[in-house]
Amino acid sequence: MLPAPNLDDRRFQQLVDDAKRHIQATCPEWSDHNVSDPGVTLVETFALMVDQLSYRLNRVPDKLYVSFLDLLGMTLHPPTAASADLTYWLSAPQEQIVVVPAQSEAVTPRTETEEPVVFRTTRDLVVPPRSLSLVLTQGFGGDVVDRGDALRAGERFAVFTDTPALDDVVLLGLDDAAPSCVVVLRFDSEVRGVGVDPRFPPLTWEAWTGTGWRACEVDSDGTGGLNRSGHVVLHVPTDHRASIIDGKRAGWLRCRVVDPPEGYPRYSASPTIGAVVAFTMGGTVPASHAELVRDEILGLSEGVPAQVFHLDRSPVVAGGDVVVQVAGGSGWDEWTEVDSFASAGPQDRVFLLDRATGEVHFGPAVRQADGTLRSYGAVPPKGAPLRVPVYRTGGGPRGNVSARTITDMRTPIPLVDRVENRRPALGGVAGESVAEARQRGPLLLRTRDRAITAEDYEQLALRAEPSVARVRCVPATTPEESGGVRLLIVPTAVPDDAGRLRFEDLVPREAALARITEHLDRRRPVGARLLVEPPFYQGVTIVARLAARPRADGERLEREAVAALNSYFNPVSGGPDGDGWPFGRPVHAGEVYAVLQALRGTEMVEDVKLFGADPITGKRGEPVQRIDVDPQGLVFSYQHQVRVVGGR
Repeated sequence: MLPAPNLDDRRFQQLVDDAKRHIQATCPEWSDHNVSDPGVTLVETFALMVDQLSYRLNRVPDKLYVSFLDLLGMTLHPPTAASADLTYWLSAPQEQIVVVPAQSEAVTPRTETEEPVVFRTTRDLVVPPRSLSLVLTQGFGGDVVDRGDALRAGERFAVFTDTPALDDVVLLGLDDAAPSCVVVLRFDSEVRGVGVDPRFPPLTWEAWTGTGWRACEVDSDGTGGLNRSGHVVLHVPTDHRASIIDGKRAGWLRCRVVDPPEGYPRYSASPTIGAVVAFTMGGTVPASHAELVRDEILGLSEGVPAQVFHLDRSPVVAGGDVVVQVAGGSGWDEWTEVDSFASAGPQDRVFLLDRATGEVHFGPAVRQADGTLRSYGAVPPKGAPLRVPVYRTGGGPRGNVSARTITDMRTPIPLVDRVENRRPALGGVAGESVAEARQRGPLLLRTRDRAITAEDYEQLALRAEPSVARVRCVPATTPEESGGVRLLIVPTAVPDDAGRLRFEDLVPREAALARITEHLDRRRPVGARLLVEPPFYQGVTIVARLAARPRADGERLEREAVAALNSYFNPVSGGPDGDGWPFGRPVHAGEVYAVLQALRGTEMVEDVKLFGADPITGKRGEPVQRIDVDPQGLVFSYQHQVRVVGGR
């Protein structure tokens, strides 16, 4: 950066000394230059005022710099709103449909020092009554067996084969699909399984989505892996669909046998079931830390170019299209938001929205070389009312609250008992400051508004979606990929108290990918093929054994060790430099030794094993000392296990 000129570098003491020297030359009879002299007091007062003026004068280059950025059309990035999945729990199983309407408010508790953080649901949540209609069992590669008759007769039956094998399943058919719902499965008595640790049963619960099986989140398993009577509480994914299996239509759920965690046993005999009941007990709906403003009147058009109107509420959060409606002879005409008027014609109904300030700009008219005026965008008719049907305001990092902190319902809903966010709220980013915009200015000049180099693609993607944590542009490397560009997007993700990240939080939302794609599609060279997607994540499971120091707390050391591993092998904020695991960097056992040995309570790291893991299926490979990562891939920590010996 070029050094800014210092227009006047004199300071207070220099000004005082200059004044005294001038006094000696023009008024030699004034010989008392001590601070007690009233004349010197006046000189110092004058020097102080000039010093302040000089300081203000030297700020002029900063103002000119900001004015230059404004001349280039640079605006501040608006804040983004945090989003969270809110789970509404019913007071009891219902026989009627329960609806949580869109824009229902849920808040964090009010404290003495902080106001509550408000979240609003973005769509309706429908919780229909559901019951169990079918039960099927199927050994791996075997035939499907209908267990309906046995259940109706009260007879016990084996859930899996006599010696359960991998991918043995029991299928539970609801009378219809239950997307986004909390489904409770109650297994009553006569449920016995042999050989497994009930704390870590080798089972996974899945739901059919129409295209494949997708894992359900297990809220609680009171059966200990079908070892005793109890409840299994499942959170069914949003794309759950009814389908036909073995000629029977139902909303299918299934329980499948998988590999147990390292060091834990498998089933040696199948559990048996005597009865099972299913019902819905709530549902999950996305919510946003932003307020919806509807049908705001901007004012009346004056019928001239370059009109500016102000929204009542600002800033307008990033994401989501905003339209302006102008009253016409046939009703309200919609005008479209654009980033620039450069390509707009005189008849194009477009406007520009400065989301940071809430200013709505209509196209200007520019005088051409021949003296004519060219309009960049249409002009709303004189006297026509203007309104904005809907926009969102708010956002910011205050919405990034921890898990299970959104617990109060500001909007009461009949038959709903409570609400909670089972995961942290993510994505809240503060609006850009002027200082940050000044740093972005040179990058804006370099990339301008076109994607040519890999750095251009990355900077433009970050500009389009501020909630993204990392972007990696992968240009074509083979003749077959000629003209293709892959953009790997890593969203912002907040770990839990143990430093764990959810794999689902590392997959960018479809809406974010669509915004980035749309933004870059207008700026890529003609013929360039663009693919925006998440990177490949290599799951890594670390199994380690530590020897604790004599007075160290073994349980605390175990928790700290797992948290340290989760923090270091983190794709967003881990790695040697703390800014995210480097793309393509392999995982060595030596790094694990270094991370664990640095803990205060560690006497010695006795053993370390690395396992490649699939974070989707949970399957793990053989123990190794090095795991290679795809050149464009990142590491994902998956269920690290640390055993501590010694200590107290």
